[in-house]
Formats: sequence, structure tokens, C-alpha cells
Amino acid sequence: MKQRFGITFLIFFGCFLSTFSQTKKSVTTRKTSETISIDAELNEKSWEDAEIATDFVSLEPKNGTPIPEEFKTEVKILYNDNAIYIGAKLYDPNPEKILKELVERDDIGTSDFFGVFINGYNDGQQEFRFFVTAANGQIDTNFTSSEGEDGSWNAIWESSAKITDFGYVIEMKIPYAALRFPEQNKQTWGLNFFREVRRERQKYTWSPIDNKIGAISQQAGILTGIENIKTPTRLFLIPYSSFYLSGSDTQKTKGELKGGLDIKYGINDAFTLDAILVPDFGQTKFDNVILNLGPFEQQFNENRPFFTEGTDLFSKGNLLYSRRIGQTPDLQLNLADNEYINEYPGAINLLNALKISGRDKDGLGIGFLNAITEKTNATVSNYDNDETRQIVVAPLTNYNVTVFDQRFNQNSSVTFINTNVTRDGSFRDANVTGLLFNLNDKNNKYNLSGGLKSSSINDVENKNGYNTSLYFAENNGKIRYSFGGEYVSKDFDINDLGINFRTNYYSFSGNTNYRILNPNSIFNTFRISLGSYFEFYKPTNQIQVSNFNVNINSTNKKNHYFGGGINYNPFENYDYYEPRVENRYFVIPKNAGGYFYFSSNYNYKFALDINPYITHILNENRYEAGINISPRYRFNDRFSLIYSFDYFKQKNDIGFIDFDNNNIIFARRDRDTYTNAISSKFSISSVMNFNLSVRHYWSLAENNKINNLNQDGSITENTTYSSNKNSNFSTWNLDLSYSWWFAPGSQMSVLYRNNAATFNRTIDKNFNSNFSKLFDNNLNHVLSVSIRYFIDYNQAKNWMSKG
Repeated sequence: MKQRFGITFLIFFGCFLSTFSQTKKSVTTRKTSETISIDAELNEKSWEDAEIATDFVSLEPKNGTPIPEEFKTEVKILYNDNAIYIGAKLYDPNPEKILKELVERDDIGTSDFFGVFINGYNDGQQEFRFFVTAANGQIDTNFTSSEGEDGSWNAIWESSAKITDFGYVIEMKIPYAALRFPEQNKQTWGLNFFREVRRERQKYTWSPIDNKIGAISQQAGILTGIENIKTPTRLFLIPYSSFYLSGSDTQKTKGELKGGLDIKYGINDAFTLDAILVPDFGQTKFDNVILNLGPFEQQFNENRPFFTEGTDLFSKGNLLYSRRIGQTPDLQLNLADNEYINEYPGAINLLNALKISGRDKDGLGIGFLNAITEKTNATVSNYDNDETRQIVVAPLTNYNVTVFDQRFNQNSSVTFINTNVTRDGSFRDANVTGLLFNLNDKNNKYNLSGGLKSSSINDVENKNGYNTSLYFAENNGKIRYSFGGEYVSKDFDINDLGINFRTNYYSFSGNTNYRILNPNSIFNTFRISLGSYFEFYKPTNQIQVSNFNVNINSTNKKNHYFGGGINYNPFENYDYYEPRVENRYFVIPKNAGGYFYFSSNYNYKFALDINPYITHILNENRYEAGINISPRYRFNDRFSLIYSFDYFKQKNDIGFIDFDNNNIIFARRDRDTYTNAISSKFSISSVMNFNLSVRHYWSLAENNKINNLNQDGSITENTTYSSNKNSNFSTWNLDLSYSWWFAPGSQMSVLYRNNAATFNRTIDKNFNSNFSKLFDNNLNHVLSVSIRYFIDYNQAKNWMSKG
């Protein structure tokens, strides 16, 4: 019986991992010796005899139907020793209606656009995608079948777009340095073309993509004809220089000059080295800081280009939270009673960083990231004699991530990942290792994924923990489903280089959903899903988190998006984190809530987003509710304005505020939060843009009744506690920037930034009063100019030889 089971399992497993095959469209390119001008004219003789790729097919909403004749699309490809060239004629019966908004790089805006997807290894796993809008805007992404599109990836290439009497024309030059392909005399590449008719919200591809199948990249066509090309020397140098002029209402204006160098080097045809020497992140986007009253830290987006570009390998297993590198130092210092912090650093300087990433022809992806931050001190003074001393708040630290990701059968992978943090001296060290898998059958109908992760902390007390998970999903057709589970041990800790909040639990989740695959008389798209999630605190098996939900997402015939959902928690949940004391918990009662959203078609000059939401604690006068309203107006193709208002209200919220005489103090509180934001852009051209971003955030929490937390998770009134733990927090940020891409890969940026923040315990509900106090001797100003110049070794070599 055991032997029969083993044979059956092997047969099933072999079928599960069998290769994917289908009849594919193909096109053959020709080599040219002509100089091709990227001017959207396509008037060189070489274009005349090039093979045409045509007969596009609808991707959505009418999946699988031929493109209408009036939107016929014809694409040709040429190549030489340095690059491939794409010329596309995109027909349109009404050229004057083609949408062509000018926006900054990597933003499509409200525009028609054309794209080419190239997979040099033709393995169905990774595509380099290049898009050009009708306004000649450039967008490039790195697509992987496991992670989707990575819009932070950037390449150096050329394009031109021109509106004509029959539609518009796109011409592109993509150097081989922007691609990855094997060293072979004859190349066979995966290829697809994409077109969106924006005003109709119609999307088409050259090689048909069946939306019943989840694997998009494995349905690409084939490009043949490229022969005897060499992988170029991929060495790029990007020196930069920045000048900062900063000051505040209380500090004198001072200037600072910075300079540094980014290096990108192609180690071979598959792997690339990126390094930054003397980094400068002074022009990165500001963080949307909030008043955080919860037990967990606020998680911020990564805005530093080095840590966002080409990081799909490093995101495996969700073990990397790159904001740990160079974060704000920890304020928890051991001070004497007569000492205070006199000077505290705002951040830890990054000394240098490098990463190596890529994937070879056999599907092996390798990622290596290393960063070093400097030793950072705080200055502590003595009240009695004004003596000062230095305290190390962050030692010299090395951060490392290593990844091996083996893909096979075009659509499956096994991953090994390790993160390590080593601190100089007797400070804490950490190591985390993960072994992950993502398996799909040949038709990409069934998916099995999961893994095992372990953590090891070397500190005053050494700790070891682990996390294991297993999920199964059916991903084809109108009805799809998934279910799985996860277990996390008490001492599983990835927070030195990653981020996790809850541990010591096991969980189960499930989801089933229905969708239409083609439009009907009411909807272009429609999807309804039912989901559930249960999380249990392991020592007591009590429910820590639970939820049932129903969600609807749809697009109507006018391409307005709308949907909503209902959430229901029919059980009491036991929160072991809000009390801030181990093995103590707070009981969260049964609750129910819902939300609705509407987003009108952005093709119109005026559009509106609205999203109200509410959660109500059952049988109590306790709720939280809010609404987000965001109107936008596009004055013309150059100028647009977006305003966003968000109001969030908590009535009789209950949460931790303090410790007092061995009591855990909770409060019933009312909280109001207002967020006003404006973003605007004015584009002179596709390479020259002005941008404005403004955010004002105000949140106040007023404690109405003080309580003690009881051992059973309930609360009783405390009549002796008298400390003021109300909160009134405001922030202001304004960024006004000018950006000019004066040459491929080269940019000049000018940024004016001012910001302010204030926190106090006094509740003042007058908006004008709070707003004016925010700027009282509290406003910081920074004016910066930064120039980055892109140097391609191959071009520089020609310059030197000519010289």
C-alpha cells in the first residue's frame, strides 16, 4: 500500500511540474547597416523590407477577440551590432482624439501607449518591458512571473512618438546593454507587443494572452533572426553632485556640498553589480508620518532609488525591510537621573552599499546586497556640572542579503534566502534564513507555495525561532479559490533587517472568488470574493485575529470603477500586544463593518475618487469611521491638479496609555484625524517637469475615561490616575521640484522643501489655531540642486579613441 501511494505521488508530482507548451506566434528580424534615426518617421530603407507583426488580439475587456480594423497595429523590428529597433504604426480612425498627456518619466498618465516585452532567455519567467506614450513619455519595468512588474527598474534607451493623419507612430532603440540574453550565435527571444487605446480602455497584445490562465509571460511569442551579436560591456558610471542650502526659524542658514558616484557593471550576460559610493538621498520623497498610538512601529515606504531598483529577488519571503538600513536611531538610552540628551542624531549615515543580481540561462537567480552604516553617537549632558559624554546609539553595522532562486519548468521556483546583520562590539547580531517554493502545473491552473524560515538572535539572551507556511490555489477560470495556513513560533524575529509584528501564533485562511472573463451588458469587469482568516495565540489557542469578508470590484461600461465590501468578526479576539506586557491581553468585542469606493474614469478632465468606510463594535456605542474624497482636474495635457481629503473618526476607542503602580492603564478616547494633500504637475515636455506635493496631517486623541486592564482582558474604571496622556500631533510637508532629463540617464533636479511638526498634550479642536501654531518657530527650509550624469563606457571609449 505504501509503495502504491509513493508511485501515485511521483506520477502526480511529475504531472504537476511538467513543462508548459503551446503554439506561439513568431516574427523574424533583419540586420541593418543603416544609421537609424529615432524620429518616428520610419523612413530608412531598412524598414521597407522588414517583416510585419500584426493581427493583434484583445487582452481586455473582450479577451481573445481580434483588434478592430480601424485600430490596426503594425510592428517591425531591426537590429545591428549595438541595439534592436522597433517601429510601430498604430492606426486610429480619430487621431485628434488620441490621448497624450505629458507626464514625468515612468508615468503613463492619461495617454495612449505602446509597449514591447522582451525575454532574452525565452524561459517564460522574466521580461524587460519598454513603453512609449503618444506624448513620447518613457516607462520601463522588469516583469517576473512570481513578483509581477517592478516599476523602479530603469534602463537607458531612446524613443520618439509622433501623431499622424492615420494615428501615431512609435520608434524605439533598445541597446543590448538594457537587456539580458545568452552568449549564442543564434538568439531566440520571447516577445510580445502591447497597445492600449486609452479613451476606449481597450488593451491589445500581438501574441494572444488567455485571461483564464494566470501566466502572462509564458504566453509570449517568439523573435528569431538575431545572429552573431555580442553581449556589450555593461559598465555605467553616474557621478553626481548636490548642493544643499538649509535653515529654520531657529537656526542660521548653512550650505553643504556633496558628491558621489553610482556604478553599474555587467559582470557577465546575466549578472549586474550596482554600487553607491558616498550616497546622497537628500531629494527622496518625504514620509507620511502619523500619530501612532498602537503597539507596533509605523512602516514606511522605501523611497531611496538604490533600494527600490531591481530588488525583486531580495523581496522573496518578505524578509527585507530596507528602511532598517540607515534608520533613525533608537531613543532607549541608559541615562543617569541627572543626565539628559543634549544632541541626538536624526539618522544613521550609510557609508556605502552594493548589490549583485541577475539570472543565468539555466534559470538560477542570484542576489547579493551589502550595506555598511557608520558608528553613530548621541551627546549626553549632566544637569549638575554641564559635563558631556558620548553614547553609541548605533555601532558600525554590516547588513547583508543573499538569495538563490532556481526557476524550472518555466513557471516554478525554489528559493534560498539569508539576511544577516552584524554589529561591531557587543551589540546584538541577527541571522535569518528561508527556504521557499512556488510550484505550478503545466497549465498554471494549480499553485502550491510555502516555505520554512528560521531566525537566530545573538544578544544578551540568544533566541531562535521559525515560521512555516503552506498555501494551495486554483488560478484558472471564472471560479478560483485558495486556502492555507501558517505557524510562527514565539521567538521568530526578523526585525533587524525585516519587519514583523505578531509571533507565537498559527493561522488559517481561505478565499473563493468569481469573475467574468469578458464584458456583459452591464460590466466590463466584475469580481466578487469571499474570504476568511483566523489567527490563534498558540499558548492558549485563543482567537487573536478573525474575519469573514465579502468584496466586490467592478468596472461598468463607461469605465468607472466601483465596489465595496463587508467585514464581520463574530468572535471575541484576544489582543496580546496592546497591553505592552507579556502574557497580558485585551479582549476586542465582536464587530462588523463595511466600505464602498467609487473612482470615475480618469480619461475625463474631471474625475472623482470617494471611499467611505465604517467599523462598529456590536452592542456598544463604539465605532470608527472615515471618508476619503479626492477630486482631480486635468486642465490640459501639461497641467493637472489633485486634491485629497481624508477624515477618520474613532468614538470611544479603547487603548493603552501608560503604566501606573503595577497597573496597565487604558483609556476610552475620542480621536479625530484630518489629512489634506495636494499634488500637481506642470510638464514643459516629456523630459522637463515641475511637481508640487503638499501634505498637512492633524490628529488629536482625547482621553475621556481612565481604566485599569484586568487579568481577564476586561477594563474597570480608575479614579486615581491623573497624568495627561492626551495627544495633539500635526505635520506639514511641502515639496516643489523641477526635473530635467537633459540627456539619456542624466538628470538635473532642483527641490525646495519645507516641513514642520508639533506634538503636545493640550487638546485644541480649532483647526485655524492648530494650523498657525504648527509654524510658530518650527518651520525648516531646504533648497537643493542635484546633477547626475550618465556615462556609458562604450560611448566614453569612442570619445577617447576619437580624441
